[in-house]
Amino acid sequence: MQHRQFSAAVWYGARDVRVETRQSAALFAKELRIRVAKCGICGSDLHEYVNGPHAIPVTEEHPLSKRKAPIILGHEFCGTVAEVGSEVTGFRIDQRVAIEPEYRCGCCDACLRGEYNLCVSMGFAGLMGDGGMAEEAVIPAYMAHPLPDEVSFTQAAVLEPAAVALHAVRRSGLGPGMRCAVVGAGAIGLLIVQLAKVAGAREIAVSDLTDARLQLASRLGATLTVNTHDQSLSDHVRDVDISFEAVGVQSALTSSFNVLRKGGRLVLVGLFGKPPTIDAFRLVNREIDLVSSVGYRHVYTDLIALVAGGVFDPSRIVTREIELGDVVRGGFERLLNDPANIKILVDQE
Repeated sequence: MQHRQFSAAVWYGARDVRVETRQSAALFAKELRIRVAKCGICGSDLHEYVNGPHAIPVTEEHPLSKRKAPIILGHEFCGTVAEVGSEVTGFRIDQRVAIEPEYRCGCCDACLRGEYNLCVSMGFAGLMGDGGMAEEAVIPAYMAHPLPDEVSFTQAAVLEPAAVALHAVRRSGLGPGMRCAVVGAGAIGLLIVQLAKVAGAREIAVSDLTDARLQLASRLGATLTVNTHDQSLSDHVRDVDISFEAVGVQSALTSSFNVLRKGGRLVLVGLFGKPPTIDAFRLVNREIDLVSSVGYRHVYTDLIALVAGGVFDPSRIVTREIELGDVVRGGFERLLNDPANIKILVDQE
């Protein structure tokens, strides 16, 4: 492929994301060049925009990507194969693919156990290396998953947060007939709602501070919604089997804990900016299981099958699509100022 210029949204610092022209890089033997179709804006991207760096390397290169800031953002993306590295098999030009953007070394203890989301050098394209908020992206071939015709690019662009949600649901042990609560109706929380319904939960209680998000939660399968602006979730629901903390703040953790039955399970999915506290006496005395969930592993094939089969549609959380040139004003700033927006996609089809 002849090298060319392309447009990309590049993070330089907090409140400093620039849409600029980049020169396409040479392709290594085990890489794919992707012509990006759509890319979602994640809450992690928003945090980097507002007051980063958090995950973005700025002083030292990431050990696997060999990149540091300035970084092309975007880890929720999909597209078509534009170029295939000389040692890559199983992919062809113009093949539609979804990207599972976790870096993995393949040789540390976690990787050898198959737990590549716990890789000693774990990171994400679009945060620790150049990502897909651009016209093209270069990725390790192991990140790509073929897409059947039944899965649209809009759906594929939301597979990455859906993978986070599915990994959390699997970690939770949620099954048919169980009662659960989801604290936080952001993108991950709403996807957990959908997947909890797929898993057979008979009751799904959801709390948030925004009515529009709670209304969407109801449409996606929630059996009870509570706006916790002036009331608590525990005023309305008690003794659930499993609760998911999907915000990453103290009040959400407390709420998630308070609604559990004895012997219940608390699943931490949100990323806490400040270290939280928990009542360890009550945790032990009520024999509560405390489970954490980070990223995902071995879920993309199943997710794609669920979407292709019409069982699950992650694109139902998409609230807006914008052009790459509008990513700051129409993307980041809109998400900051309008909580009714859940998932905004940068559309380059």
